[in-house]
Amino acid sequence: MRIAEIFYQDILAGILIETNDGEYTFEYDTDYIENYPNQFLTFSMPVGKGKFKDNRLFPFFEGLIPEGWLLNIASKNWKINPNDRMGLLLACCQNCIGAVSVKPIHTGDE
Repeated sequence: MRIAEIFYQDILAGILIETNDGEYTFEYDTDYIENYPNQFLTFSMPVGKGKFKDNRLFPFFEGLIPEGWLLNIASKNWKINPNDRMGLLLACCQNCIGAVSVKPIHTGDE
């Protein structure tokens, strides 16, 4: 299982999880829901209680991952398979351009 904290600006927005079965969940943080109910990350994931679930990485997070020559550099430098989208998100998206950033949470399961 791999877990990441998702920040909007410097505010914890929620938690993204990739399970050992390859399923993905995203859940907004309760403080974020209470204090920023209209500040969603993407239209397809409005702020609210409950989990978003999918069998693949959500398109919004997929869009944060570098492409082209930058993807090649990142996958070679960190020795990450270009198809390991969660691995690339965790490695490359801690300091994204824009308001959203991803901070890996190390669980010891990696």
